[in-house]
Amino acid sequence: MTTTNTINAPGARLHYEVRGSGPVVLLVGSPMAAAPFAPLADALAEDHTVITQDPRGISGSRLDDPDEDTTVEQRADDVAAILDALRVQSAAMFGSSGGAVTGIALVTRHPGRVRTLVAHEPPLLVLLPDAAKARAEVDDVVATFHREGQAAAFAKFMAHIGMPADERTPGPPRQATDQATADGARFLGHDITATTRFVPDLAALVASTTRVVVGVGATSGGQLAHRTARAFAERLGTEAIEFPGGHGGFIQEPHQFADVLRRVLAN
Repeated sequence: MTTTNTINAPGARLHYEVRGSGPVVLLVGSPMAAAPFAPLADALAEDHTVITQDPRGISGSRLDDPDEDTTVEQRADDVAAILDALRVQSAAMFGSSGGAVTGIALVTRHPGRVRTLVAHEPPLLVLLPDAAKARAEVDDVVATFHREGQAAAFAKFMAHIGMPADERTPGPPRQATDQATADGARFLGHDITATTRFVPDLAALVASTTRVVVGVGATSGGQLAHRTARAFAERLGTEAIEFPGGHGGFIQEPHQFADVLRRVLAN
């Protein structure tokens, strides 16, 4: 059984979902909303209380000012607010892509709220030796969006992240809903820059009581977020853990992914 709820946060009304019972685990993406996490959440709900959410400005989480840019820090505070609403003092968290960046900020902004953070392929461009080039490519994606629209921008974005040519799409599917189109515009116009330019406080992460686990996809080697995840693990002095599938492996193989995530959280 899944329950849906909303809470007020500064400048936004946040949508989140809860299913299952047992130890609490958050599943957080950015720009990915709660819906794509549903198969993984259902698998984990057999023995966990699973919280999923729509990041501010995405899907059901509405902004007072739709033209406002979103910061990583705001997203981290939103997750803490959801935990407060549920009266959960601390939880495990799986963050995917930009959601992993959210989790990294949550650990340092709200100490003690995350017991274990599994940061799966966070796009921390600052950690790359070619960071300046990577940031310039993101800037070009954003400029292309404003100049030519989503299709052209997503084509550049897929090339930027190293998605194999045969797996790329020119943008949202032709049958994309109005909401999917709006979420794509939100990502390209207001979210991607803050996410990819976030600078993690590595010293604070190492000193924190949170166990930080870095995840990489088994089939995403060579792609941008796989590279940044490996660099992040190296800076933390740990080994990255391989999860099934690629950057979105939890969508491709949710049950196998859940099995690996359970083992990681149990350690």
